[in-house]
Amino acid sequence: MDTKWALGEIDNFLALTKMRRPTSQPGVISVSARLITAGNQTEIIASAQVVEQIFDRVIRDWRTLVSSDGTETVNRWVQHREAAMRVRTEILRQEEVREKLGDNAPLLSASQLHPWVWDGARSLWQSAHYREAIRAGSIKLNAETQNKTGRFDVVEADLFKQVFTADPPQPGKPRLRVLPADQSKTFLSFTRGVMAYAEGCYAAIRNPSSHAIQDEMPEGEALEQLAAFSVLARWVDSATVITATEV
Repeated sequence: MDTKWALGEIDNFLALTKMRRPTSQPGVISVSARLITAGNQTEIIASAQVVEQIFDRVIRDWRTLVSSDGTETVNRWVQHREAAMRVRTEILRQEEVREKLGDNAPLLSASQLHPWVWDGARSLWQSAHYREAIRAGSIKLNAETQNKTGRFDVVEADLFKQVFTADPPQPGKPRLRVLPADQSKTFLSFTRGVMAYAEGCYAAIRNPSSHAIQDEMPEGEALEQLAAFSVLARWVDSATVITATEV
């Protein structure tokens, strides 16, 4: 997240929704106690469209966390204002809080995962359909691997087994090489590991979500599983395609 931009949007929203007395007209004395927002409703609604997305990213359950106490009759944006102040504080002080509370571990954001996986999962993830998001990310990875190798005749674990095998390429069966194919112990070990890893990702993570109805998993657990596919995606993306004519 671009924190400088996010804070600027939040500050703009808070300024627009601040309550003030109407500006007095020249020669007119007003005794009304009515307050109005600093910005007009068009400006506020446009700003709210942006800041709500920031709120969702920082405090996903802000709509239920921030209660409504009835003061919306005075300012309809009171719940948004409290959420804005909470999110602003979270952005500014999250590192300090984690350090002081003894949990200053590095954080992993789904948006930092490989684009193939995250692009496939994004829309479902943002609506909290985590199992479906993982499945969609795995499908996107499979499709991108097929596109890179031209192997549309095989899918998933079998696809990765065939493109990463240590065997030389054959006509119509190119290979992916992350390391030089020098048949060294390192190359053979890596190749064997990638094939086993890919099989594990699809057999243990992707397939259960596709073949059985299960309860939704916690977001943290889902992120771990999505990250597993991101690791595989980076290997595929960085690999060189070797065809039979290049051997």
